[in-house]
Formats: sequence, structure tokens, C-alpha cells
Amino acid sequence: MLAERLGRLMDFAEDLLSGVAVMVLVAITLSVCLEVLLRYGFNSPMVWVVEITEYSLVYLCFLGTSWVLRNDDHVRVDLILMAFSERWQHRLHIVGCLFGLAVSLVLLIFGARVTWSFYERGLYKGTVLEFPTWIVLVIIPIGSFLLCLRFCRLGLEHWRAAR
Repeated sequence: MLAERLGRLMDFAEDLLSGVAVMVLVAITLSVCLEVLLRYGFNSPMVWVVEITEYSLVYLCFLGTSWVLRNDDHVRVDLILMAFSERWQHRLHIVGCLFGLAVSLVLLIFGARVTWSFYERGLYKGTVLEFPTWIVLVIIPIGSFLLCLRFCRLGLEHWRAAR
């Protein structure tokens, strides 16, 4: 019962973050189009568009990774995997989940440490907007945390199926 509720909460968080990613992508697209129009049509560029777009690309990556993994929409080559029996396929998926968990844990731990360090030191990007660096980086541990949970859930599903 508790596992079901936590699973639904995690699914909700993934759906929410992927929805935010869609809104960020739409905002990037519209702002870049407007920037091109203003720069070349009216010789009046918006200086913040390129910088915000760069930061937004980091957000896009980490907002959607867990959702993409949940829906099995990531890029993969499964030519060799299909040569194995279903049981061995699940076993190989478990190995893949363990590797994915390890990588996402590294991103979570180091992302959180660096983000916190930048927050404590009050570091800013030396750019036009002088944006606080920790705001750019905070999505890395958030997205990595959800990705860790998703790899655990996926690994458990394959573990049960392999038995």
C-alpha cells in the first residue's frame, strides 16, 4: 500500500517535471524566434535570450530523464539483447539498471555538493545577467534523485520478472 502511494507520487513528480520541460522548450523556441525577428528585423536584440537558453538546456535534460526512462522512450540498440531469452533479457536489464543507478548516484552526490558549495559562496555567472550559479545547477541533483528512484523501480520490476 505504501509502495503504491510512493509509486504514484513518483509518477506524479515525473509527469510534473516533464510538463515543466515542455513549457521550458516552448519558451525557448518562442524567445529564440522573437530574438531572431528583433535582431535582424529591427536591429534591437534581446541580450538575455542566449544565456537563458543555455541554462534552459540543462534544465531540459534533467527535468525529463526519469520520465523518458519510465516510458521507455530513450535511445537504445537492442539487436544483441533480442538474441537472449526473456529471462536473460531481464537479467541484462538489471545490470543496466545498476550501471544507470551508479551514474545517477554520482550525478546526485556531486551535483548536490557543487550546488550547495556555490550557494554558500554566493557565486554568480560573470555574464550579462549575473545569474546565481546554484540556480542553474540545482536541477542536476533534483533530476538525478528521480532518476535514481526510477532505476531502482525499474531494476526491481526486472528482478521480479526474471524470477
